[in-house]
Order: sequence, then C-alpha cells, then structure tokens
Amino acid sequence: MDKILEALVTSSHPLPVKRAIVRKVVEAAEKEVTEEQCQALYVLTTRLILLGKDAFERQTGQQVQESYARYHRDEFARFVSKDFVLGLLQQGYGSLDRRDPMLIDFLHSCLRLLISCPAMLEVAAALQNEVLRIVCERPAPALCSRLAVLLTDFPQCVPREKGHGLLFCQQLVRTMGYFQCTASQENELREYVTQVNRVSALLQGIWKAEPAALLPSLQEVFAIISSTDPAFEPSISLASLVQHIPLQMITVLIKSLTADPNVKDASMTKALCRMIDWLSWPLANHVDTWVIALLKGLASVQKFTILIDVTLLKIELVFSRLWYPIVRQGALVVLSHMLLSFQHSPEAFHLVVPHAVQLVQSVRSDGLPTSKAFLLQFTELIHCMMYQYSGFPDLYDSILEAIKDLPMPSEEKIKLILNQSAWTSQSNLFAPGLMHLPGKSETGKTGLVNLGNTCYMNSVIQTLFMATDFRRHVLSLQLNGSNTLMKKLQLLFAFLAHTQRAAYAPRNFFEASRPPWFTVGSQQDCSEYLRFLLDRLHEEEKAVRALVEAKPKPSETCASDESTASRQAPGAAHTPPASSSAGDEQTLVERMFGGRLSTGIRCLRCHSVSEKEEPFTDLSLAFCPPQVQHSPPRGAFNGSSDSPVVENGRVTRGVGPDTEWQSSSPPSHVGRSRPPVILPELVDYLLAPEILEEENCYFCERCSSLQPAERVVRVVAAPEYLIVTLLRFSYDAARQLRRKILDDVRIPLHMSLPVHQTLKPPPSHQQEAASSCVLPTTNSSDSGENQAKKLKQSQVEEEGDERVDTSTGLGKASVNGEGSMMDRPREDENGTEQRTISYVLTSVVMHSGMSSESGHYYTYGRNMSAVDYEDGSATAVSPSYLSPSNGEQEGLGTSSQSVKASSTSEVEGSHDPSSRDWILFNDSRVTFTTFHSVQNVTSRFPKDTAYVLVYRKQGSGGACEGETNGLKLGVEPPLQKELMDAITKDNKLYLQEQELNARARALQAASASCSFRPNGSDDNEPPGSCGPSGGGGGGGGFNTVSRLVF
Repeated sequence: MDKILEALVTSSHPLPVKRAIVRKVVEAAEKEVTEEQCQALYVLTTRLILLGKDAFERQTGQQVQESYARYHRDEFARFVSKDFVLGLLQQGYGSLDRRDPMLIDFLHSCLRLLISCPAMLEVAAALQNEVLRIVCERPAPALCSRLAVLLTDFPQCVPREKGHGLLFCQQLVRTMGYFQCTASQENELREYVTQVNRVSALLQGIWKAEPAALLPSLQEVFAIISSTDPAFEPSISLASLVQHIPLQMITVLIKSLTADPNVKDASMTKALCRMIDWLSWPLANHVDTWVIALLKGLASVQKFTILIDVTLLKIELVFSRLWYPIVRQGALVVLSHMLLSFQHSPEAFHLVVPHAVQLVQSVRSDGLPTSKAFLLQFTELIHCMMYQYSGFPDLYDSILEAIKDLPMPSEEKIKLILNQSAWTSQSNLFAPGLMHLPGKSETGKTGLVNLGNTCYMNSVIQTLFMATDFRRHVLSLQLNGSNTLMKKLQLLFAFLAHTQRAAYAPRNFFEASRPPWFTVGSQQDCSEYLRFLLDRLHEEEKAVRALVEAKPKPSETCASDESTASRQAPGAAHTPPASSSAGDEQTLVERMFGGRLSTGIRCLRCHSVSEKEEPFTDLSLAFCPPQVQHSPPRGAFNGSSDSPVVENGRVTRGVGPDTEWQSSSPPSHVGRSRPPVILPELVDYLLAPEILEEENCYFCERCSSLQPAERVVRVVAAPEYLIVTLLRFSYDAARQLRRKILDDVRIPLHMSLPVHQTLKPPPSHQQEAASSCVLPTTNSSDSGENQAKKLKQSQVEEEGDERVDTSTGLGKASVNGEGSMMDRPREDENGTEQRTISYVLTSVVMHSGMSSESGHYYTYGRNMSAVDYEDGSATAVSPSYLSPSNGEQEGLGTSSQSVKASSTSEVEGSHDPSSRDWILFNDSRVTFTTFHSVQNVTSRFPKDTAYVLVYRKQGSGGACEGETNGLKLGVEPPLQKELMDAITKDNKLYLQEQELNARARALQAASASCSFRPNGSDDNEPPGSCGPSGGGGGGGGFNTVSRLVF
C-alpha cells in the first residue's frame, strides 16, 4: 500500500484523479493490514507531512496517517515511541531543523491520536524534559507559540517533577523577554500578537493549577525589566502577562518591591520605565493599574528622584499613546496620575502642552463613540494643571481656545483632585537641579532658574535687566576685587547678557540680596523685595563713598598718583571725583529711579501753607473706591485716610497692605463687578487734592488749633525710570483675611506725569526741611510722630460734600495725545511751573494667584530702541484700550485728559502680531510675546494681574541724541576682564555638561527604545506632522497597521 501511495502522489495524473485514489486508500484502512505495512505507511505519511513538496502531499499524508492510526492504534503507538519523539526534537527530520515549528505541530497531531493509549504516559514523560530544554534555548515566538498550544492541550506534558514546574515558568517568562518582532504587515502583526497571547495563556493555566509558581514568576518578570544591561532590552510582550495577575496581589507585591533594600534605584527606574512602555501593548488589561500602583508605592517610600526622572523621561511617550484609540483609556489614566502628582514643577506638564491642541482637534474629528468621554476627562486634567501652574498665558491661550466649549470643573473639584494626587510628604527642596532645561530661547535672552519659590526675585531681576540704562551703567562700573551687592548684580547681569545657558541659577545673588526676614523656600512680595534691593544698593554706594572720602588727603606732590590708586580701589567707581557736579553726587539708584514728591497743606482759615519734599523710588497706587472711581477723590474712604504717605522711598495712598476694608462692598477679589480701571486714573487718585476736616482736621501752627485744611501732593522731580506698584493686597477686617484685588487695570504704552517746579520759593518759615536720602530707612520726626499728631482720621460721608476745585494747579496723569496742551510749561497761582513728562512702558511684573504669600510672578519686558527714548508727545498715539471705531478714550471720565486717537497704528508696532519687541520672562522660560498679550492677559486669566510697572522717561538729556549718560543706545558696554573670565569659564563648564548629558541621553535612548516599532516609526511621535496618523476607524479593532501601538 505504501508503494502505491508513493507512486500516486509523485505521478503526473490530474489532481482530481489523485484525490479519488487517496480516498480509496483511506477507506482501505478499515481492512486488516500487517504491522510491516502499517509501519511503512506511517513512515511514508510522516515524510509527506513534514517534507511534502506541496499542500496536496502534506494533506494526503495527514489524511492517511490519521485514518490508519485510528484503526491500527497499537501499531501507531509503537511507531510514535519515546525514541522517535526525542529524535525529532533533538535532531530534526531530514532537512527540517529541530527548531522548526512544523515538528511541534506534527507531534501535537500525533498526541491527539494517542490520547487514550498507555504509551502516552511514556511519551509525555519524555516531552517534559524536552520542553524544558527547548524553553531554556530561548525559542522564537512562532516555535514557543506552537509549544504553548501543545502544552495547553496536553497539560501532562508540562514539566512538574523535581521542581521543574517552577523552573519552567521562570524560563518561559524569560523567553518571552527575548521575543522580538520584525513584522511590518498587518497580518504579520496580528500573528505576532496571537503568538504572544498563546504563551501568556499557558502561563495563566499553570498559575491557576499551581498558585505557588505565580510569585516566583513575577519576581522573574521584575528581574527582567529591571535589568540595567545596555545590551539587553526586554520585549514589550511581557505586558501580556499583567492581565493574568490577580489584582488582589497588587498591595503585597508593590510593598515588597518598594521596601526591598536590594533593589537599586537604577533598577527600579528601568523597571518603571518599561512598565510604562507596556501601555503600548494592545488589549492588555490592568497595565495602567499596576503602573499607578508602583508610582504610588514609590511615593509612599519617598523615592522622589525615581518618580521625577521617570516622569520627565516618559511623560511625552505616555501622551503620544493618546492618539491611538486602542490604548487611549489606559494611557490617559497613567498620564493623569503622572501630571497631577508632579506638583513641584510645571516642567512635566509643559512638555506635553505643545501637543494638546492638535490632540483635541484629532479626537474631535475621529468620530469614535468614546471620543466625547475622553475629551471631558482630558479637559478636566488640563484645567487642573493650568490651575496648579498658572502664570503661563503664552502657553495656555491656544489650549483654552481649543477647549472653550467643553465644561470646566469647579475650583473646589480642582483643589480636591490636586490634593488627592499629591505625592506623600511632598517637598520642593528636591526640585532644584533636576530641571531638564531646553535650548536657549530664540529671543536670545537668558532665563533664571527657580531656586524654590524665588519667582519674586527672578521677576525683579529681569525687570531691572530690561531697564537698559540701569543695566549698562551697572555693567560699566569698575568694581574689580569688590564683594559688594552691586558687584554681584553686575556679575548676574553679565551672565544674563552673555551666558550660553538657557537659564542661569542666581544662587549667590539670592543669598546676598534676600531680606533677612524672608523665609527661604517661601513665596514673597516682589515689590517688597525690589524696594529692599534698591535700598541696599543705594546705602551700599553711599557707604563706599563715605569710606573713600574719609581717607586722609594726599600731598599735592603725589596727588596724581594717589588719585589714580583710589580709582583702582574696590568700589571706588561708586564715588565721583571731587569736582563733579551736584547731579553726579547722587547714587546710581537715585539717578535712575529717584524722584521727589512735595506735600503741601493749606489751612482753610488762615491760608498758611506748609510744604515738605521727600524722595521716592516708586509710586504705590491704591484702587479708587467705587464712589470716587471716575471723579477727583475727596477726604478719606471708610474711615481710612487717603493721604499720600512717603515711607522708605515708597509713595502710597489709600488702600495698602494694612488697609482695613469695612464697607459692605470691598474691591473685587474673585469676580469683577466693575469695569476695567485705567492706570492714569490711579495716578490722578494719588495726586488729587484732599480736604482734611472733622476728625481728620489739620493742626495749624499759626492758628494753634485743629483746622480744616486742603492737602495737595505734587511730583516736583521726575525719575528717569518711574516704578509704579499697584496696591492689590488688602486686609478684609470682616473676614480677617488678606485678599487680592483682581480689578483689571488697562496699561497704556505711553503715559504723561505732571511735574511742578517752583519758580519763587515760599517763605522760609512755612517751608520744612527736606530729606536728602532717596531711600530713608526710618521716617523723619515730622513725617512720623508729629505728622501723626497733625492728622487724625475721620469718617467722610459719601454724599453731600463739595468737590475740591481742581484749579489749584494739580495736573492730571494722562496718555499722550495729539496736540496736548499739557506738553507746554504753564504757571499756576502758587508760582510753580507745571510740565508734563512723557514716559514709555518698559516692563510689567505680573502676579498670578490670590495672595502675596502664594502664586507666581513673571515679567513682560520690552526691547527698547532709540525711537522709544524720543518724546512721543507730538505723535498721535492710539492706546490699545481705545475703541478703534470711535477713537474715544474710555473710562477716564473727568479725572484724566481726553485723547484723540489717530487712525494710524502705533509707531512702536505693538499691535503687529509679528512684533518681537516684547518678551515674556517666566523663570527658565523666555519667549516672544506682544503688547496685545500684555494688555489682555487679565481678561483671559483673571488671577494674572499687573503688579509692578516700570516706565522710562522720554526726551530726557542724552536720550534724544541717542546717548544716555555717555552710553550709546543699542550698544552694550564692553565686558571687563574679570567678568569675561568668569563667563568664559562657566561657558566651558556648560559645554562639558552638555557633552556628558548627550552621552547619558544616548545611553538612555538605547536602553529605553521600544523593541517593536511597525514600519520603523518612532513610538514617541504623535500623529500629524510628528508621526504616523492614528485614531481613525472603529474602536478596538485592528483595521489598520497604524492602530497597533508598540
């Protein structure tokens, strides 16, 4: 029979004829056949099955062997002997290698035919040893899959004796770690996933039958994924095992892993990174649950370094998984936990922010039934993160626009989510030094590293740096060998101007300039820090000058040599030569930021006048009470004196940090019930006349009694740089809370300040001595105790009082307009000449938050050009808060000059979207922005409000000629050798750091690269312009290759 069958399959007869004859051979199996004939047929059919040239031969062999084995079972059992099985698995068959999957398939079919034979026991025993040997040889996925199917159908062939069962599970897990897939077609990818699932199903069956093998198997999994061997990258196929691990084991396993002292941080980092990679495995359940459990476990044992490193390394990959519907939900859960728990720094969130808008647009258009629910969850996450890291309008504006039609969670819900997600024992102290800074900004400017709630300092430093004249004077000082604060500021300015770093860490300057009452690591008031810093610089320069002047005068014969030596002494440059003019005797802070304010009080009975001049470095503007917001103020408000007070160089009036609001309608704190305020209104409110009466009467020395009086405040000397502080923080007496006034203040690009110069001095007996210090550390006796005796607080009624006549000579602050009469000097009835000084905005410090002790500071700064220093009073300027339709100035009412808007655009081009004059400094982040963004940030982000503004005087001295105090505009002073050496040394160190970081990133990329990337695509790239598209079609199926995510 075997000869006939062999001749038949090799003949040239038509295929239907051959098949008819084969059926006759199969039917003949029922007849009696000798053992020799059976053995010959089994040998022939085995050869046809394993070595057949075509499908007909293999099919014929399979049919004939099955039919004869069914009727001649004993003969077949003797054929499939132990030696025959071992020969196939150890030596192969003919041209087939012993690793060929066809051999496993053949043995599988043979075992099905021997299922009830006693010989099965002997064959199963032989297979147990051979199966363990095969698994230890790390077979390919195809062979291992066929073997898994065989063992699943015949569990008696699974190794069990002498501890071989546990060893088999461990080796099978390790074999899966070596699985690699080189498939590029969809059908090949499907086959690969099927093969892996078969192996994991085998392990699941073994774990159910032998629970004791589960824990050692999981330990083997962790040993594989925690390997730090750069030559070995475990396969992502291990993710298929997670779904078979009982969830009730999570607590025990995670606690065991995180508390094990033998597990090194590097190994734990590798393991966590690879588990996060498992999110890419399709249809794997519970991967997100295990990843989050491990993240929480590490947080509970304060392994913050691992958490930070893993988050920054993997957050973009997790976000990229959101493009693929098949793994989207699990990826979103992990992404949410990673971002919400990473609360010490916005760095992780800002890594994914640039891709958020594109993702939202893609999900909106994919048409999947799960897309709406995903968008709601994703929007909630985005709002939570923007709430946690407010103060980045340039980053968040486009996101808000993309999700504006989706519901926003309440503030209470956001706080609850953030509190529940925070790391245990969270601390900000581990954040510095771990920031992965990007390349230097395209603006060419340098950021400042946040050293732990030091944004208040960073914003002030960038503001002073953008004060071009001040910066250039600081850099030109000869301070070699000095250890003063000015020297440290000079070095800091030099680094900001010339370092190659994207952001500089001002640790030395922070330690030297921090007020002693400021707590390290706590948020502080940037305005308070600015005043303290300027005061320190001023007093320091005066002290150095006094030391130099106190030296004994040299003899005339060596005067020239001694003069030369004194100029080379540390800090000598602070002191001008003896022949210098009076203006040069001022300190640098006085010359740049110093102004003078005159306070005059006129008795309404005897009309005697008492005047006092005091210096100031900033005007602190209170918000107008509602009843006087659009009219000149009078008297006090709610029992608080609105009188301007000069304290430590700071001019304040009305609502300040210690003002108590007692009315039923305090300023807006959470919402805005009032229209936007315009900055000139607040200046007018400060300078407006005031009637002192009733309990607030003035003690007149001539009358020797308390008398009603009129107080007038005037600016008599305008500073080069006008610093304006908005008093946004007030004390609510009813609630006993310090609150923030969130009123929107419209900021003009140009502003005019009325300045009064005395033409004829008043009688000497009516004039008080003026202070000579710009930043007095203590109040004078008259401005302190005596002034307090003269001024007693009184309640002023809201209605019925006569308004103060504004013809006393007080000029109003305004925005420069066309043909403004305020630009011409004019003499008032008091014998003073009033001039209007034009100013241009140079920088704005924004505060994001609800109190001075919390929140975030950032700065908008402007690159000044020579045109900006020219007096723009003769140029028609259209402020951005004017309506372009009618050109009328809004909101100034009777308290400011009217302005005629020009139809032409501003000469500064501030409304040009492509303008690159304005720069946003946000700690380490520095980006271009526009003046339009500066003015509209509060309307978009209610908690982000202007706090400190700096204006530069226009048309003053050398500025009109392109030169200021000997320094040419647009030209930075050359760096001194000491500064250049320090910067050169640091830049070399930076290049060395970059080289080491590049090597580390290369090693990380090699070890963290995914083992399975279809079509060679990078799994870190999102769809669209960044990578292959995904997310189309129905959910959950394998409709396209791009929807398989690895």
